[in-house]
Amino acid sequence: MRPNPLRRLPLRSRRLAALAVPALAAAAVVAAPAAPANAAAPLRQVMFVGNNWDGTADVIEASGTFAKIGRVNVVPDKDERLREIYTNPVKLVYFLGVRETAGEGHDQFVDDMYSTPDGTAMVVSRPSFADVVSIDLATGRIKWRFPVSGYRADHMAISPDGTRVAVSASTSNTVHVLDITTGRQVGSFATGDKPHENVFTSDGKLWNMSIGEVNNDLDAPWLDFAKGDRRITVVDAATFQQSRIIDMRQRLDAFGRKDLSDSVRPVAFTPDEKKLYFQVSFFNGFLEYDVPSDKITRLKELPKNPATDDERTTFVNDSRHHGMSMSPDGAKLCVAGTMDDYATVVDRATLQQGPLVTASKPYWATVSGDGRSCVISESGTDRVTAISFATGQKIVSVPVGDHPQRVRLARVPAGWTSPSGG
Repeated sequence: MRPNPLRRLPLRSRRLAALAVPALAAAAVVAAPAAPANAAAPLRQVMFVGNNWDGTADVIEASGTFAKIGRVNVVPDKDERLREIYTNPVKLVYFLGVRETAGEGHDQFVDDMYSTPDGTAMVVSRPSFADVVSIDLATGRIKWRFPVSGYRADHMAISPDGTRVAVSASTSNTVHVLDITTGRQVGSFATGDKPHENVFTSDGKLWNMSIGEVNNDLDAPWLDFAKGDRRITVVDAATFQQSRIIDMRQRLDAFGRKDLSDSVRPVAFTPDEKKLYFQVSFFNGFLEYDVPSDKITRLKELPKNPATDDERTTFVNDSRHHGMSMSPDGAKLCVAGTMDDYATVVDRATLQQGPLVTASKPYWATVSGDGRSCVISESGTDRVTAISFATGQKIVSVPVGDHPQRVRLARVPAGWTSPSGG
């Protein structure tokens, strides 16, 4: 079922994934936080914060005070892109559709970001422009641009060696894998409906989680079939040949939770990659999946915020909780309780949660550069907040741009300052 992308929806029920459409065409991207072995210039570890509605990315310290270092304009070609869109009726329909659904009434200019190995460029997926661009961090100019197939670009992932990025083309059910330096497409593969999260694993695999249709209001559990083909697609990261398909519907049913959605949202692997923790649509909590035995083994339900409406159609893009990260030692999980307005650190052994840290619509969770903190984006108050893995307590909050979402570790040249216009 394909919803009308121009219909008006209540603000909180406007969704963050793309609109279902046939694939068109595509081809190339870049990025990576890993430093090259023979770096010519010293690099500084930082964090990129994507301000989705601003069309900017803030660069902040990767630990300590998390102070702001600078800002990058990720839409320097905005006027050119808008001319293309407004003179193409099909592109315009989908552009406005993204605004009215996934964008909650706003254009989506930055979803995900990584740095190139030499730290000279930022690679950004831009949902409303359906592309990925490489931006020179010295000049602020676009080095290359890759239009994805279909009409919306989504989450990305960086390969372990930092040479490639994978980007989800959410309306064409495709993942493109691109050379980090040239933006040339090196491969692609088909996914379920609405590919979302991507993860490279150390065994040479690339995992993609498709979330299905999150832009309709057929949200009752008995209407789960209306959400489309949701599955995890695992491919060989070198050949892009399919390795396995994981249908979480079957695993959830076997675990005794037929009531839960099988739309897999953010995930976190243990350091040995034998356990996968994942969030699903509509659920205030997460599940544990044992990779070798191919079974769901545990579930953690987290507290509900009494002030949060329990009506499923009010959850932004069907996700009640959206954002997970794991401490480097694998002992703690950090969870963003998006619609419940908190974040919390959970002990992985006991699944006991720590303090509920009040946060306004936290949309992502990642790990600081020193590994001591979980860093969440608070999209409701335009700031990022660091929470101690050790104590579960808030450390500091830093103001950023409009509607921060993805936060990624990155590297920039030592002494870097914002380019003109940043």
